[in-house]
Amino acid sequence: MIRLAFKNFIRSGGVRVGLALLLVAGVVSLFIGRQFLDRQAQAIADVRAYQQTDFARNIAIHKDELGLLLYYLKFSLVNPSLPLSGLSLGQRDVNPSIQSVTIRALESQRYDADLTNPANLLLGNLDFSFVLIYLFPLLVIACCYNLVSDERENGTWKLIVVQQPDVMSVIYRLYAIRVGVILGVLAVLLVLAVLVLNLPVDGALAGFAGMSVLYVLFWAAVCFWVTSLRKQSSVNALLLVTGWLGLIVLLPTLLNTYIVARYPTPEALETTLTARKGYHEKWDTDKQQTMQAFFAHYPQFRSIPPPKLAFNWPWYYAMQQLGDDDAAKSANALRQKVAQREMVSRQLARFIPPLHTQLQLNELAGSGLSNQLRFQTATGRFHEELRLHFYQTMFTDTPVSAENWNRFDVKTFRDNAPSDTLVGLLPLLAFILLFVGVGWLTFRKTAAMA
Repeated sequence: MIRLAFKNFIRSGGVRVGLALLLVAGVVSLFIGRQFLDRQAQAIADVRAYQQTDFARNIAIHKDELGLLLYYLKFSLVNPSLPLSGLSLGQRDVNPSIQSVTIRALESQRYDADLTNPANLLLGNLDFSFVLIYLFPLLVIACCYNLVSDERENGTWKLIVVQQPDVMSVIYRLYAIRVGVILGVLAVLLVLAVLVLNLPVDGALAGFAGMSVLYVLFWAAVCFWVTSLRKQSSVNALLLVTGWLGLIVLLPTLLNTYIVARYPTPEALETTLTARKGYHEKWDTDKQQTMQAFFAHYPQFRSIPPPKLAFNWPWYYAMQQLGDDDAAKSANALRQKVAQREMVSRQLARFIPPLHTQLQLNELAGSGLSNQLRFQTATGRFHEELRLHFYQTMFTDTPVSAENWNRFDVKTFRDNAPSDTLVGLLPLLAFILLFVGVGWLTFRKTAAMA
């Protein structure tokens, strides 16, 4: 019987079309991920080449004045994309993966990003996570919504009840056929992903695959529960599509609206204005006052002689430093607000399986907001190290030729934050057990009814 049921299922024209479309969409998403990784690799190679040529050119032009040279030189820090980010782009298309900074004020450089077509951002990327989150549930719904109800409406369920002493085992097998075929498509796509994206077979990939499988099983569990309610097929379809809209579109939108209202970020504009004002107004204030404020931040440089000319580089970079100092309070508040948004969204997403799955996939792929926040923190440390080094050389009138410029290669940020994949799987497991349990109890009451 099971073999016949499998043949009937797989021979259905609608099922074949649905599986083919899902497979094609999945393959296209893999090549989109490949293109993204190639662009990222090319951008890093371009930055390395540019930094070398730019350093050589500026050193040749400004070889007599270190302060002027440092005004132009940009030092780059790269947040490399993991191969898994080709499956889940996350916020990598919005936030910069490369930060190129001078030793001037940091806050005016921290959020520099490449120009991106807003129309493309609105449409989003057809990456693998999109196919998994949005399209796989639709195929699960299309294959399972009429599993028992269709038999009842055609009058064949009576025969099954009479012929099969254990009706529940029949239901399990029919579900297993449908879910097994869909999981087979998922497995094919993941194998292709390893080949197309050159993914290393490691714990992160296992976590990604496990999260994907559980997400498909979650929607299968929802279908199992809905079809146990003994409604007509059309009602089942309506309930499931409504649930799809609610879980994937409505609830994430409401959550985002709540978080934006709960944690507003006026500090974003305030940081920009304060940093700009803090620097520019120093042109019209007393130089000694500026230097004293600078020495309060860096007491190790108190030996610098007071500026006697109308302009000198120590005073100029002191102005730049004070711009960051003035904006430090609002900048820290902004980062805390963004971190709070990320934390709250992660906590509440545990009750919205599609959103939770998306955030977990982004975390595994190193393409989420938390990775970007850690990269920004690393950029601050990188900038501070550059400042301290060049303040020392510039304030002691070290000639340009005395500096070993070859050691200032492009630096790479390593995100070593721990990721607990098993904990991330628990919310999905809980929902699966809940819907399967409720569906099992309901089916036991209604399965034998014609």
